[in-house]
Amino acid sequence: MNPTTKANAPHDRRAATLVMACVGVFVAYLPVTTVSASLPAIQRALGASTSELAWVSDAFVLPMAALILTAGVFGEVHGRKKVYQAGLALSGIGALVALCAQNVQVVWAGQALAGLGAAALMPTTLALISHAVPDPRERGRFIGLWATALTAALALGPVIAGTVLNHVDWRWIYLLPVPASLLASACGAKLLTDSRAPGVRRLDWPGQITAALTITALVYGIIEGGAASFSDVKVMVALSTAAVGAVAFVLVERSSADPMLDLTLFGSPAFTATTLIAMISFLGLIGFFFALSLYFGLVQQLSTLDAAWRLLMVTMVPLVLGAPVGRLVHRVSPRLLIPGGLLVATVALLTLTDIGVHTSFGSLAWRLALLGLGMAFVITPMTATAVSSVPFHQAGMAAAGNNAFRQVGAALGPAVLGALLTTRAVDALPGHLTDAGLSGRTVQHVTTLAEQGGIGAVGGADLGADTPRVLGALSEAFLDGLHLCLVVAAVLTLLAAAVGAVLLRRPTHTAPPAIVTPRPGAAGESPTGTPAQGHDDAGSLAGSHSGG
Repeated sequence: MNPTTKANAPHDRRAATLVMACVGVFVAYLPVTTVSASLPAIQRALGASTSELAWVSDAFVLPMAALILTAGVFGEVHGRKKVYQAGLALSGIGALVALCAQNVQVVWAGQALAGLGAAALMPTTLALISHAVPDPRERGRFIGLWATALTAALALGPVIAGTVLNHVDWRWIYLLPVPASLLASACGAKLLTDSRAPGVRRLDWPGQITAALTITALVYGIIEGGAASFSDVKVMVALSTAAVGAVAFVLVERSSADPMLDLTLFGSPAFTATTLIAMISFLGLIGFFFALSLYFGLVQQLSTLDAAWRLLMVTMVPLVLGAPVGRLVHRVSPRLLIPGGLLVATVALLTLTDIGVHTSFGSLAWRLALLGLGMAFVITPMTATAVSSVPFHQAGMAAAGNNAFRQVGAALGPAVLGALLTTRAVDALPGHLTDAGLSGRTVQHVTTLAEQGGIGAVGGADLGADTPRVLGALSEAFLDGLHLCLVVAAVLTLLAAAVGAVLLRRPTHTAPPAIVTPRPGAAGESPTGTPAQGHDDAGSLAGSHSGG
């Protein structure tokens, strides 16, 4: 090999790593909006209730929220390439299971497997880039491209789903991840170099188990409580389990020699602020998207592709503005950027509270674009502030923790707002049925149907000559629930802005690495306690771009 070839080899390896990381995160995140846009079609085909539809979304998000921290540590201990390959395998298998589904329970299983794959791919793809590109400044450009791939998956998901559903059965929305996972796995086996974190790091199984138990019990309790009653025994047991699990998690992490999430991070007001903002804002926004996709299908009777163009108005704005906002992070205070963006998002949500059955695309487009504009000024600065607000050696954990809490909010969103939507719509339905001139017997029959099977059961029922009036009343009842969801989402977003305004006052952590005395054996450290090169400084940059 001549000298020129030798010089080009590292650059070729970095380019190959970037391509594989981008493909991995694209495969991981494609189900998020592909499935969200297809929820009305899934509901019609499988006769799923609103609570069952919420589990379709949460079956994917829950494993990601519960395991994303542990997956990152597992890659550091056992090899990032191995975890990357495992993530691709799980994503492909999950898509294949859902592709063969004949009932909603099998869809849940496929979504859960895909969520496990996403939990493995999300931190591992970033870590592979960080290892391949040791120069922090150059690494930022690579991670920016990685973030673009992630955001592109979110933006293209609805369009892919709409195109598929215009021609074939809904199950085929799961086809693309299967060959993509196989191809990426085969290429990754040849092109990627395995790596581990320097220093000693152990898996925190007690913390992992208590975290997964808490998150799952909480989401289950909220979804089932909204579908049935919060006084139901199983709901009360679930919520009590979540409360006990949360206390147990705190106690376990405080006593652990190598915690999954070091609770001393919350000693930083800025880290606490960004973590709360991530969870609260995504609870409101992901819950809103869940309700909005049902509005397009049940109320406006749009095809999935027509709904996709509307959802694209939200996702395209952060995709286009991601790079410019990334440059603003170092020039404008996060105390202005983050609360300011959240206030814009709040205004956008409030402007949507007057949408009706016949609201036009043009009337919706500017409001959805305004919502995307607000979030564009929140997503990137949020994680960048989190990792810059803690000591240097904890930057990687701060980025992972911020991502994990964001996923918790995303899991709670469909659960909370789906429960509110169902409860309000079912309560309002009898009045709208009476206003439509339907008989008392029909009102009672339709109300019972809604209480037992959810509003989706009413939408799919054949009630003969009364069907048009029932569907009209159902649309009005759904809009009552949707308007409540929009108000709640706006209040949550405003609350997140208030948290940012109050807690983002102190300057972020600026102490140089040399004066930090880290705990021996922490993530990203060498055995001597000094920050490991190519790992935690990567965490800071990775976190600043990983908010898509």
